[in-house]
Amino acid sequence: MYEAFALPFMQRALAAGVMVAFLSSYYGAFVVQRGLSFLGDGLAHAAFGGVALGILLHREPLWIALPFTLLVSLAITWVKHHTRLASDTIIGVFFAVSMAAGIIFLSRTENYTTDAFSYLFGSILAVNGTDLRVTGLLVILALLTLPLWQRWAYATFDRDLARADRVPVVFDDYLISGLLAVTVVAAVKVVGIVLISAFLVIPAAAARMVTHRFVTMTWVAILLGVTSAVAGLWGSYWLDIPSGAAIVMLQAVVFLACVIVIPLQRLFGGRTRRG
Repeated sequence: MYEAFALPFMQRALAAGVMVAFLSSYYGAFVVQRGLSFLGDGLAHAAFGGVALGILLHREPLWIALPFTLLVSLAITWVKHHTRLASDTIIGVFFAVSMAAGIIFLSRTENYTTDAFSYLFGSILAVNGTDLRVTGLLVILALLTLPLWQRWAYATFDRDLARADRVPVVFDDYLISGLLAVTVVAAVKVVGIVLISAFLVIPAAAARMVTHRFVTMTWVAILLGVTSAVAGLWGSYWLDIPSGAAIVMLQAVVFLACVIVIPLQRLFGGRTRRG
């Protein structure tokens, strides 16, 4: 392991993978518990539209994708609060529009194949110092939201009661959507647009299998996300496979283990207590 991470580009990839895993797992706990897993997928495709626009304009794609994805996330939240449409329907509409816009932008661009491919499937080994600084700022921003975690959790489990207690539920919806948007854009360089939703959902879903306490679920999700990022990156180096895909596959193995082992443990544990 030390040999792999002795290389400078692997050290940058490791730092980026750990930070993105922390961000994705931290917010992913709310995504899973609130039933917003499709939102991660929708924002990933919004990021695709922003990346395609950046390629068309010959600008850094992620700097264009950031405001583009942020606007889409806020628009989804606004429509959700001002119509009677279900969340998945609204997300599906913006999902389709963003993809269509991205395809149109790319169709107007010459020689876009390499750039588009790297953003679709990730290029964690190409992470540079600027990427690390931006991701580091997002981690600091996430840590600054820790005082809000309790009220977010409160609204997650009992939205009506939280509103009755004058918790700014609607404001927090916009805030969480915006933070999810910037996290998705940060994850583009690491795992790519195709796999972002897995990074948001799988560690938190596995953690949900392990515990019913939300605070424990959040910490377990972060632990699983960070550990899988380190182990997946190391495995991808030695197996010579794409790093983002390796990380997600490792997360999937952990999730599958939880799906199989946890129910069996509860079943046999219950039989032992009754016996």
